[in-house]
Amino acid sequence: MDLNFTAEEQSFRDEVRGFLRAKLPGEISRKVLGGKRLEKNDFVRWQRILHAQGWGAAAWPQAFGGTGWNAVQQHIFDEECADAGAPLQLPFGLKMVAPVIMAFGNPAQQQYFLPRIVDGTDWWCQGYSEPGSGSDLASLKTRAVREGDHYVVNGQKTWNTLGQYADWIFCLVRTSTEGRQQEGISFLLIDMKTPGIEVRPIIMLDGEHEINEVWFEDVKVPVQNLIGEENKGWTYAKFLLGHERTGIAGVGRSKRELKKLKDIAAKETAHGRPLIEDQRFRDRIAQVELELMALEITNLRVISAEGEKKRAPGPEASILKIKGSEIQQMLTELKMQALGHYALPYIEDALDADWTGDPLMEAYADHAAPLAGQYFNFRKTTIYGGSNEIQKNIISQMILGL
Repeated sequence: MDLNFTAEEQSFRDEVRGFLRAKLPGEISRKVLGGKRLEKNDFVRWQRILHAQGWGAAAWPQAFGGTGWNAVQQHIFDEECADAGAPLQLPFGLKMVAPVIMAFGNPAQQQYFLPRIVDGTDWWCQGYSEPGSGSDLASLKTRAVREGDHYVVNGQKTWNTLGQYADWIFCLVRTSTEGRQQEGISFLLIDMKTPGIEVRPIIMLDGEHEINEVWFEDVKVPVQNLIGEENKGWTYAKFLLGHERTGIAGVGRSKRELKKLKDIAAKETAHGRPLIEDQRFRDRIAQVELELMALEITNLRVISAEGEKKRAPGPEASILKIKGSEIQQMLTELKMQALGHYALPYIEDALDADWTGDPLMEAYADHAAPLAGQYFNFRKTTIYGGSNEIQKNIISQMILGL
């Protein structure tokens, strides 16, 4: 296997870099690279810039408004965007519900929803997890009862990311109690402005409002917003999760954070000796870098197979999810250790774009200020998208045949 990029691929990388230099707003990239708080407008603005370039949906087929790029081009684009400090393109619309609509939605749904996702008009959020129905998602209890040309939805979703900004939510709902739990679930698209929906914030350890509870009380959803067939939603949910788990790998972002770790370790400590010169710590950096290189190669293999076979990622996506989330946690842990006591103070104001730093932190201020919040936030990566324990079960059953 030749792991070197071709001349054409290097040329494409140069094109992406040129675009990022010209079009990525500096105030947004400074926020991303400095670990600052991003606002809704930052995400929407960047998505619209990409859409104007024709790059709003790197992984979509051209028939639906995507770039038609191959796996290597998508990988290069993601890597260069992460390195330049571009905001993450929100996956809920682009990488989660959109593939479901393409594969299982009807033409009217495709024609209405897909253009509004790629041009940044609609912000989507996810309605999967419920209290008591996280890893055991099939036990969900939110009900949807058909009454004429509507479903009436009642129930609760939790761990809903950024739903306070959302225009739409894609939901798994129970439409039947007959047979196995998985056989009575349907996939609904719900307008968040519908009467009866309440979004209640969940404030995290770092004081940020990233996640929510979403409550449904007699919410009327048109039957035309049902994806595919009634009671077949479990099939569509698994299809979506394959795309989500591939995206969790986050190779480009991890490569950026590895650079930050090396930068921290290269600075002189209070004893005048950079931490990178400590053999044990250098070995730990080398270990995570090797694992990231292996993840990058595996990620390319998975997305290449997806493009060639025209199918959703299979159980191999679970491998990406496990290792990608573990690497992200390792990087935050190593940065915390590298900064020592500088990493301990958490300064909420430091997430504001106009924060000027704490002189007591001296050269470490840019790295240390947001790090404690990031460290605790990244504890979630091995849980969301299906916990790593669940992913190991999938691998043992569907790949190893145990």
